[in-house]
Amino acid sequence: MLYEDIENILISEEEIREKAHELGQTISEDYAGKDLVLVSVLRGAILFVADLIRAISIPLTVDFMAISSYGPSTDTSGIVKVVKDLEENIMGKHVLIVEDIIDTGLTLNYLIRNLRSREPASLDVCVLLDKSARRIVYNLPIKYKGFDVPDAFVVGYGLDYRQKYRNLPFVGILKKAVYEEE
Repeated sequence: MLYEDIENILISEEEIREKAHELGQTISEDYAGKDLVLVSVLRGAILFVADLIRAISIPLTVDFMAISSYGPSTDTSGIVKVVKDLEENIMGKHVLIVEDIIDTGLTLNYLIRNLRSREPASLDVCVLLDKSARRIVYNLPIKYKGFDVPDAFVVGYGLDYRQKYRNLPFVGILKKAVYEEE
């Protein structure tokens, strides 16, 4: 069972729901009257972006990118590649990148550089989880942040380990025995 692999729950389903609603209201106020595009980073951010867009009360569009910097291991490889690019042109639009988690910042830094080259009117970041203890890149435009998390392997609410645990309704710490046994 998935739940048996969780050491403890860090952020409950209710806390996530409340934070998504709070962030959605703030984003609605900040981008009122602007051409807003949310760029969701697949796959981990899919649950967060779904809850977030339901909490945003202004017109917006959503597009998706898939980028990869992780291989089968639990550490970043430092190599980033675009697996799926945007379908819409973002030139002159206000772009808000929606991420599930930021740890080293390497992947997000690559994504920001990539999107800035497309000349949006503005480019900011909304992240559910900030694991700043692992940060390597510090000057990231994080405008909206959900929760700070410790330097632990977190899963649930879209976050995975080897494509499992995404469907947990909370964010929890994965037991070391699960990922160290391989």
